[in-house]
Amino acid sequence: MKTLAFIMSLFLTAQSCQESAPPSTSNMPTQRDVNRSMEDINRQMALEEDAVIEGFAERRGWEMTKTGTGLRYMVYEGKGEGEKAKDGQIATLDYKVSLMDGVEVYSSKEDGPRSFMIGQDNVETGLHEAVTYLKLGDKAHVILPSHLAHGLTGDNNKIPPRSTVIYNLELIGLK
Repeated sequence: MKTLAFIMSLFLTAQSCQESAPPSTSNMPTQRDVNRSMEDINRQMALEEDAVIEGFAERRGWEMTKTGTGLRYMVYEGKGEGEKAKDGQIATLDYKVSLMDGVEVYSSKEDGPRSFMIGQDNVETGLHEAVTYLKLGDKAHVILPSHLAHGLTGDNNKIPPRSTVIYNLELIGLK
């Protein structure tokens, strides 16, 4: 976000310093240029978030598996009952959701266990993925980068925009 704000302020400053003559279309960035610039900014922000997540896990001594999407998980207690959860099944979780600063934002102790159909229901994309690495009875730490959690908008309640979300969860039911 800071990077984007900085780039925008540079752009506006440069524009205000130019003479009042109509801008030449040859000097104006194309939509393709703007798209590439935004992709570069998003890529840089994702790399920065990834480094913060890596440091967070290391400081806690969590030996986590990182998936291709950037999700990190660590099964710290596993009963290993049955097969891993898969799309189309209904998963029921006990959970605690925290932000990187340690603030707990949601928990099953307050809100009750959470059930959803894997791959179908409206929950965080990263939660759908995380559950597929678990068997019934497994307990895991899961870190969802912002793009797998609530993205640029947050949840409009307790989770701010662009927040990394940490789940401590247990798969208590699977149908």
